[in-house]
Amino acid sequence: MTSAAPAAKPEELRLGLICGVIAYACWGLFPIYLKALGDTAPTEIVAHRVLWSAPVGAFIIGLAGQWRETYAALKSPRVIALLALAAALISCNWLVYVWAVANDRVLQASLGYYINPLIFVAMGVVVLKEKLSRAQIVAVALAAAGVLVLAVGAGVFPWPSFLLAMSFTLYGYVRKTTPVGAMPGLFIETLILSPFALAYLMWMQSQGTLALGHKGLSLDVLLFLAGPVTVVPLVLFSLAARRLSLTMIGFLQYIGPTGQFALGLYYGEKFTLAHAICFGLIWSALALISIDAVRRNRRPIAAPAS
Repeated sequence: MTSAAPAAKPEELRLGLICGVIAYACWGLFPIYLKALGDTAPTEIVAHRVLWSAPVGAFIIGLAGQWRETYAALKSPRVIALLALAAALISCNWLVYVWAVANDRVLQASLGYYINPLIFVAMGVVVLKEKLSRAQIVAVALAAAGVLVLAVGAGVFPWPSFLLAMSFTLYGYVRKTTPVGAMPGLFIETLILSPFALAYLMWMQSQGTLALGHKGLSLDVLLFLAGPVTVVPLVLFSLAARRLSLTMIGFLQYIGPTGQFALGLYYGEKFTLAHAICFGLIWSALALISIDAVRRNRRPIAAPAS
C-alpha cells in the first residue's frame, strides 16, 4: 500500500502565502500605476505591456531553466494555435481594463474580477456539462440579480465588467487546456503579439501621437516598467500556486478586486445605492461559493484498498 504524499513544509506554505498576497496586492493596486501614465492612450499602454513583457519573460525563463519547455512548445503547431488564441483574449482583457481605469470606471473593473469566479462556474455548466450544487445555483442567481439591479439603477449596463470577466474566463480555460507552463506560455503569447505591438507604436510615431519619447523621462520610465509590472506578479502567483491549496488561492484572489474597489472609491467614482446593492449581492454570492468550496474540500475521501 502506498503512503500518502507528505504535507508541505511550514516554510514552503509561508513563502507561498507571502508570494500570493503580494501578487494579488500588485493586481489590486495596478490602477495607481495606470493613473500615473496620465493621458497616454490605452492602446499604447497595452502595446508597451506586450513589447516589454517579452524580454522580461525571457530573462525569467533563463533564471528558471525553462528554455527546453519553451522550445518544445514552439515546435508544436497545436500549442502555438492555442497560445495565439490566448494572446488575443488576454490583449482584449488588458485593453478593456486599461480603458476602464483611464475613463474612471475602476469600480466596474473591480466588479468584473469579482464576478469572474462566478463566470467560471457558469462556464463549467455550459462547456464542461458540470452540475451545480445548491449553493452555486443560489450564488449565480444572486450575482445575476446584482448586475440587473446595477443596470436598472444606474441606467447603464456594466459592459466593461462583463468583457473583463468573460475574456479572462475564456483565457483561463484556453490556458488550462494548453500543455505549457505559466511563464513559457506568457512569453510565447507576448512573442506572438510583439510584432503587432511594435508596428502599432511605429504607426503612432508616424502620426505624432506616441507618448514614449515625447512627454518626459519619468513617463518613459513608467512605460518601460510595463513589462516588469505585468510579469512579476504572474511569477509570484506561480510560486504561490505551487505551494498553496486551491481553496487558499480562491480566497486570495479577492484581494485584487477589493483593492481596485477601494481605489475606485478613493478616486471619487460615483457609488450609488444601486452599486451598494449590486456589490452586496455579489459579495454574498462569493461567500456562498467559498463556503461551499471549503465544505467540499473537507469531505472525507475513502482510502484506496490495499
